[in-house]
Amino acid sequence: MKNISFDEAIERVTDALKEEGFGILTEIDVKETLKKKLDEDFRPYRILGACNPPFAHKALLAEDKIGAMLPCNVIVQQSDDGIEVAAVDPVASMQAVDNKDLAEIAKEIQSKLRSVIESL
Repeated sequence: MKNISFDEAIERVTDALKEEGFGILTEIDVKETLKKKLDEDFRPYRILGACNPPFAHKALLAEDKIGAMLPCNVIVQQSDDGIEVAAVDPVASMQAVDNKDLAEIAKEIQSKLRSVIESL
């Protein structure tokens, strides 16, 4: 994304996630954290912990320990070319769990996250 502020990018990403049924459970301001904890300057960088409650519920029913991999992280960072947005690939991250029901859920979540990124 070009020609928008970092805060506007966060707002657009949050709205796009909402359109796909995701809410933001957590938000980590990496720049602020690194400054506070290490006195290091860093580019604007946020990690949004996105959750789609119906899919989270399905995933938890299919695999009770999957909560260790929730929520789905989406990053928004300032780059030389503008604002970059990226999301975890739930299919790749859940491959370690041998559960075909979970794999199907991961594919659906992957599709929703891909739609979010493409809408930006």
